[in-house]
Amino acid sequence: MTDYNNNILDLSGEFEFKSSRSSGPGGQNVNKVNSKIELNFDVAHSLLLSEKHKELILTKLKTKIHGEGILSVTSQSKRSALMNKRECVNKFYSMIHNALKPVKKRILTHPTRSSRKVRLKNKKINGQQKILRGRIKTEE
Repeated sequence: MTDYNNNILDLSGEFEFKSSRSSGPGGQNVNKVNSKIELNFDVAHSLLLSEKHKELILTKLKTKIHGEGILSVTSQSKRSALMNKRECVNKFYSMIHNALKPVKKRILTHPTRSSRKVRLKNKKINGQQKILRGRIKTEE
C-alpha cells in the first residue's frame, strides 16, 4: 500500500471520521465493534486548498462528492478500525493526487505512407471477399 501523504499538502486537519458497524471480515466481532470508517472532507469550504485545486477536485471526483461539496471515502475491508482508517486516508490521498495530476496534451499525428498502403490493401481484399460471396451469374 502506497502512502500518498508525502506527495501533496497535509489535509488531515480537515478530516472528519465516522465509524459504524462493518459488513466486512471479523466474524462475530462484526456485530459488536464499529470497524467501518467513513472519511469526510469538505472540499468546498477547505482552507488549505486553492480555488483552482477545489475546482479540479470538484469536477474530477464529482461521483464521490455528495451534498455541499463533501468528499466521502469509506473502508471496511480490514478487521480493525485503525487499519480501515489508514486505508481511508491512503485512498483519499491517492484520489486527490490523481485529480490534481495535470492532463497530458495529445500530440496530433498523421498516418504514415506505409500504413495507408496497408489499409487500402486490406480494404481491397475485404471488397474482393464480399464480391465472391455474391450470387454466381449464369448465362442463359
